[in-house]
Amino acid sequence: MANQHKHPVRGLRGIDTDLWVDFETATGSVDSDRSAELRAFMEWYVRRPGAEHPRRPAADSSG
Repeated sequence: MANQHKHPVRGLRGIDTDLWVDFETATGSVDSDRSAELRAFMEWYVRRPGAEHPRRPAADSSG
């Protein structure tokens, strides 16, 4: 069937727009995306074998 995702869409509540946009910017700065980084964090958090804690991008020097 067309337009069907491989994985179900998961909703997240309680995340304000500014945080969501800042997270997108940060993940893009390390050539990643929000889904990949959230998945990596969750795998590390539940101690999946071989999972590593995701690394944060360098601090922004403009602020």
